Amino acid sequence: MSDPRPLPHLPPNAQPEGGIDTSPSGRIFETLSRMKLASIRSLCLFVGCLAIAASPLSCSTVTRGDGAKITKVKYFHLNPEVPLNTEERALQMERDYHLYGAVTRAERQQRAGHYYSVFWKAEDRDSPILLRFEYRQANAGLEAMSLEIPIERIRRSNVTRFEITGDDYLDLGPVTAWKVTLVRGDQELVSQQSFLWK
Repeated sequence: MSDPRPLPHLPPNAQPEGGIDTSPSGRIFETLSRMKLASIRSLCLFVGCLAIAASPLSCSTVTRGDGAKITKVKYFHLNPEVPLNTEERALQMERDYHLYGAVTRAERQQRAGHYYSVFWKAEDRDSPILLRFEYRQANAGLEAMSLEIPIERIRRSNVTRFEITGDDYLDLGPVTAWKVTLVRGDQELVSQQSFLWK
């Protein structure tokens, strides 16, 4: 709080050259003005945040194509030898899900690897679609490998899962880059890729 005493080199009710009133009533007015300005700034910030929240911006990785879209690619890396050091229950549950039924150490090692879940939609749900997952692994150099899954029954929202696990993962190392493509016949509908894919 400001000092109620007047400045030592000015008379009690005098104003300095800058035009600031140092009297108690002037300081009260100045304090109220600052409070109003702070309130206006807070209100503007609040309204701006509401406008951003109401806008159709999305943080998802939606990729749109010709008659289809990939809404998200979810990734999980499982290393059964390294315990999760997290409080996040969802990560622990996903780890337990992938390790379910693996009792021996050898069985658990065969579950080690990368798990990808591709969330996608297609406008035409009558014709089958092929999902192609291309990827590179650390010990395979620039050689690209691929997995393909044909989908006959297409729903409104679809999830297709790809796994690079077991000996493929243990021999060739972790996945360094990937690309997923939705194909119908000879037509590539949509694709999405990792940052390092070229």
